[in-house]
Order: sequence, then structure tokens, then C-alpha cells
Amino acid sequence: NVETHGFLVTSAAGRVHDTGDDGNALGDFLLREDRFRLDIEGWSEDIDGEIKVKADLAHDALSRDVSVDLREAYFDYSAGDFDFRLGRQVITWGVGDLLFVSDVWPKDWVSFFAGRPMDYFKVGVEALRVRLWWDAVNVEVVVATPFQPDALPDSARFAVANPFAGIETRVDMPRDGYDNAEFGAKLSRKAFGVDFAAHAYRGFWSTPSALPDGSNPPASVTMFHPALSVYTLTAQTNAAGGVVSAEAGLYDSRDDADGADPTAPNTQIRGLVGYERPLWEDARAGAQYYVEVMADYDAYEASLPAGYPAESEVRDLVTVRLEQLARQQALRLSLFAFYSPADSDYLVQPTAEYKLSDELRV
Repeated sequence: NVETHGFLVTSAAGRVHDTGDDGNALGDFLLREDRFRLDIEGWSEDIDGEIKVKADLAHDALSRDVSVDLREAYFDYSAGDFDFRLGRQVITWGVGDLLFVSDVWPKDWVSFFAGRPMDYFKVGVEALRVRLWWDAVNVEVVVATPFQPDALPDSARFAVANPFAGIETRVDMPRDGYDNAEFGAKLSRKAFGVDFAAHAYRGFWSTPSALPDGSNPPASVTMFHPALSVYTLTAQTNAAGGVVSAEAGLYDSRDDADGADPTAPNTQIRGLVGYERPLWEDARAGAQYYVEVMADYDAYEASLPAGYPAESEVRDLVTVRLEQLARQQALRLSLFAFYSPADSDYLVQPTAEYKLSDELRV
């Protein structure tokens, strides 16, 4: 009772103009790689359980490196209203479209900005996930360890400013122990035609903070992940000819309760609303508005060292998604765009995808 599937994907991404002799080891290219994926699924007819493994053999032509990337490897077991999953797995919460309030689990922003397929955006975590399906409420509990942070772009591959260039940088990850395990819980049910869910998480900020040493200017800086608790609510329903979604949550920064520590993020309130609907045959459109508000902003401003730039108290984003399928759905044209009024910044992602056959897609 074993099935195997696989694919080969070759990808390249380059800047739109020659960067010249800028000292960047990778030059004009962000990505040039080949990946062979092997998916293995095995199951038993005696018990309601199965094993799944997803692994890539990856060749990075830019770094001249060959590696094995274990995407997922877990055991599933079900018994009536109970199921559990143990091993490396991808966990996704929330109702946002590439915007995240409830989804605190790690993401690979290098893959996102380099242009890998979206399958590579979410990162697996080593976890035990248990779910109970009841008439009154569905319960999901996750325990994950060791802590897996987001993968962030760096100056080796992207045009990313490094405020600590030339300064010794240390990385201090949370200790791999029982006291630093991540805990997550989700309660969900449908009522009055609306899908409701409540989430709670206790772990760490997925992006690191910087702690300079005591000297001025600093001779070294330590990157660390402050403690974090998250509490969110989501709702999604059919309305106004489409689907309406909403999320709201509190990001409680446990290492900076009063907002007076400039090395740790302040507590935040985050929220989003979204709407998606069909336009005509094989076409759809969606839009979202996302906002995050920093708590204790006066304390944050007062704690900033002289000369340090201040973050905004309120940050917001607007997104638009347009998608059209054509040629018997073999051709997919899509556009996803972000715009931040607070940051005066934007990102546009147009995509054209054509399925030449059952075996080949470009």
C-alpha cells in the first residue's frame, strides 16, 4: 500500500537590469535552481493510519550546492472523531489571502520574493497535532519543538539594507527544551451560516530582534526571538454574492509588557477584512484591508535611542487579486498586488501559467 509521485521544477529569477560590479557574489540573479520532488504515501488497511513524506533534491546553481530539503514527513492516525499527526508538517490557520493574523506558523520569505512556486512559501515544523471533531465545537491542539523561525531575505541574495554591516552579529535561538516548546490551540464551529474560529498561541516572534552590546557605537549585536502570545478570532461567510472574511487578534509581546524596551517589539493589535467574488465564467476578484496598531506607542518613542528611526504607530496594507482561467482552464492569468498607504510601498505579482499537458506546465 505505497504510492509515489514526483516532479521536476527548474526556476530562474533575475533583476531587470545589470547590477554591475557591486560585490554581490550572486550578481544579477536571485534564483537559479533545479528541484526534484518525491512524494511517498503509505497506508495500512488494518488501522486508519498513513505515512507521508515530501522531500526535494535541490541543486542551487548560484551557490553550486546540492542538498536534500525534507518538506514534510509525518504519521497520520484517525479513530472516529479523533485524529492526530506526528512529525514534520505544514500548519495553516486563518482566512487571509497572503496576509496573516492567526497564522503564526513559519514562512519562507526568500522563496516568496525569489519567485519559487507558492508550495514553498510555508515551512514545515516538527509537531504533534491533535484534532477532536465534536458537534458542539472542533478542537485542534498543536505542540511544536524546536522553534522554527521565518526564513528572511538577506543581503547575500537580495538588495536588503543591513543596519549592522561591519558589526559582529550573533544569533541566539530559543533553547531546545520543554519550556520553549510552542503551543497552539484552535476552536472552530459553524453557526448562523458563519464559520467561526478562535486561536491561541504561545511561542516566539518569528522575525528576530536586535540586541546591541553596551558600547557606543556597538561592537557586536545579538539577534534573538522575543517571547510572544497571540489570541485571534476569525469569521468567514457567503454574503453579497461572494465570500466575506474577517480576522482580529492581539499580539502580546511578553518580553516588553509596557513597551519601554526598544530591542523587543511592542504588543500589537492586528486585523483584516476581505471580500472575494466571481466576476464571470472562470474569473474571480478579491480585495483585503489589513491593519496593525502598536500599543504603548508613547513609551516606545521615549525608549528609542537618539538617531534611531521610529516605526509607525499604525501600519496598513491593501491587496487586490484578479484571476482568469482560459483555454479549457489550461491557461491561468492572475495578478496579486500589495500597497501600503502607511509605508508608501507596493509589490505587484503578475502570473501567467499554462498547462501544456498533464505532465508539463510552464
